[in-house]
Amino acid sequence: MIGRISGVLLEKQAPEILVDVSGVGYELQVPMTTLYQLADIGESVTLHTHFVVREDAQLLYGFAQLSERRLFRALIKVNGVGPKLALTILSGIESDDFVRCVRDGDTASLVRLPGVGKKTAERLLVEMKDRLNDWQVSSEVTGSSAADIDLSSNMLAEAESALIALGYKPQEASRAIAKVNNDSINSSEQLIRSALKNML
Repeated sequence: MIGRISGVLLEKQAPEILVDVSGVGYELQVPMTTLYQLADIGESVTLHTHFVVREDAQLLYGFAQLSERRLFRALIKVNGVGPKLALTILSGIESDDFVRCVRDGDTASLVRLPGVGKKTAERLLVEMKDRLNDWQVSSEVTGSSAADIDLSSNMLAEAESALIALGYKPQEASRAIAKVNNDSINSSEQLIRSALKNML
């Protein structure tokens, strides 16, 4: 089992990244929440990992926080939820917000996530409730830094591509991006995060 890796970030193209560890390049799939926290290309990164071995593939998933990996591992134990859907869920909603949805029985927010239908949302509420009993939800609220800039076409295209890669339809991605307040955006990561919030 590979539990953690440290190395130099070589590439990042949501949802995949490439990390050089002593000359060996490791391909990892990461949720958008982790992608936002990654260093720039060429800088050092440390990620908590989960290794999945299938008949047709060996996949490595990376997480910036141990809490994200813990939630990922709890999600893949739910009937009908595999690693791909678990990663999509973590990309579409913050861990604490997901826990709140489960505790509040909020299926409406869960079904807005790509790949999560009503039955899957109900199954998540039932099977995850006991597993999250000791989860400490943070009450801290972080705000975006203000910057009066126009969104570049490259930033818009990158954000739209990332949302489509997560399973949203092009029209949904465009509408969510259009609702974002430009005054609080100064990077494509912030744009993607704000657009994802508009999906919920």
